[in-house]
Amino acid sequence: MLHYLGTRLLRATVSVVMVVTFVFIVLRMSGDPAVVIMGADAPPEAVDAFRTAWGLDQPIWVQYLSFFKAIFSGDLGQSMRDGRDAVAVVLERVPSTLALTVPAFLLNVGIGIPAGVYAALHRNTAIDRFVMVMAVTGFAMPSFILAMLLVLVFSVNLGWLPSAGQDSWLNAILPIVTMGFGGAALLARFTRSAMLEVLGQSYIRTASAKGLSWSAVVWRHALQNAAIPTVTIIGFMLGGLVAGAVVVESVFSWPGVGRLLVVSVSNRDLAVVQAIVLMIALTMVAANFVVDILYGLLDPKMQSQTRAARA
Repeated sequence: MLHYLGTRLLRATVSVVMVVTFVFIVLRMSGDPAVVIMGADAPPEAVDAFRTAWGLDQPIWVQYLSFFKAIFSGDLGQSMRDGRDAVAVVLERVPSTLALTVPAFLLNVGIGIPAGVYAALHRNTAIDRFVMVMAVTGFAMPSFILAMLLVLVFSVNLGWLPSAGQDSWLNAILPIVTMGFGGAALLARFTRSAMLEVLGQSYIRTASAKGLSWSAVVWRHALQNAAIPTVTIIGFMLGGLVAGAVVVESVFSWPGVGRLLVVSVSNRDLAVVQAIVLMIALTMVAANFVVDILYGLLDPKMQSQTRAARA
């Protein structure tokens, strides 16, 4: 088990370094922050002074080494716009993003898993076909299309809900539904497939032949084994919620981390963008690392290997 976790931790570390390196290089190839922030009409002397002050006049490999040295010392730099600490700028937006992502994740799990299980237990019925139609629709529809449809129906035509801002809890309903619908659809689809695969295994028939009730067979045997691939999907979804908030927060003008990322990229605020990307990468890696641990605990093969190693 320790070797298993060590391998996953090493992969996670390499993934974070690769993502941050890619963003670091792309940001510096996409334009000169000094020109964007100072303006095209700024005197050349002022632009050069800005580059010198922020270390942009140094070779990119020197900037790269300085950036990683700063990361290990806990300093991600200051915002080029207002001089504030980049981490503080990002952290003040985190509560707004969590106000969307946490309910959306609960919506994903609370609807997706029960719908997938119910559809698998009632295969080829009208309910099963309805769940699958909704699952395919939610999986195939881009989040910005769904967001605009929800705004058109519930804000423009019906006037029930606000379309943008963060004035009250009503403003969060449409963004949460937008983020939750696609995830619930994906989870329902994978849960149904996992349940159908497990229900066709021989040990399910053996458990039924021993006289166990169908509900006991489902709860004690089917669900636990179907949870292995389902937990993997949940990990990807949990890590991707923060990244997915970029589109949703932009459509609904929600002042969270996602909207801050869009604004910071357009402003070439390098330190803030790098802090956000690092946070997203760490969130996804941490979620997948937890999934790897749960996968090892749920997988009977992994459990038997651990017991054999201890013996």
